[in-house]
Amino acid sequence: MKTICYLLLSFILFFPASPAAAATAAPLVIGQFSADDLSGWQSKEFLGQTEYRLISLDDRRVLQAEANASASGLFKEIEIDLKATPFLNWEWMLQKALPPLQETTKAGDDYGARIYVVVKGGLLFWKTRALNYVWSSSQPRESVWPNAFAGKNAMLLAVRTAEDDTNRWYREKRNVYQELKEIFGEEIRTIDAIAIMTDSDNSKGTTRAVYGDIFFSAD
Repeated sequence: MKTICYLLLSFILFFPASPAAAATAAPLVIGQFSADDLSGWQSKEFLGQTEYRLISLDDRRVLQAEANASASGLFKEIEIDLKATPFLNWEWMLQKALPPLQETTKAGDDYGARIYVVVKGGLLFWKTRALNYVWSSSQPRESVWPNAFAGKNAMLLAVRTAEDDTNRWYREKRNVYQELKEIFGEEIRTIDAIAIMTDSDNSKGTTRAVYGDIFFSAD
């Protein structure tokens, strides 16, 4: 069974510090799936492999993720100055939803789609934190709760819910700088990694989602 604790620790053990992205008002592209580009993304398996592949959909290239009682994610280490580019932008579509799960419990810690940011704690690994933007199967929109495995070091925020349509694109824009400050109670200027995960290992179900390009912007 996966734990976000292992995920957070993996960033410390396996990824050295990288140069900070240059402060600029121009959009900072993190995932350019429309250009068939997966460079810089690495896989991390927890229990079985979620299948990630670039496909053509709606006249463009996107990243599709399908989990069958599995949990693995794609991660990209990049240090981002949130004072320069605080807004995380992406598009996603849930193609096959999970049934309503008790997402605050370990047995229900599965999501058809999620994108999250990681703040490393250096050698103090217990200070590593993550904010998960999730497509929830049971929580109200904009609700926030701690991960059942990692506690308050990994917080989840419901951007989309079971009330949102499947097989429909949604465009998101989140102020990561402000939300980290509100949720963790302190000013966090930089993040160190971005992750994508579609998982169903705890519920043993099947879920599928597609992700469009991901970028940070100044406004």
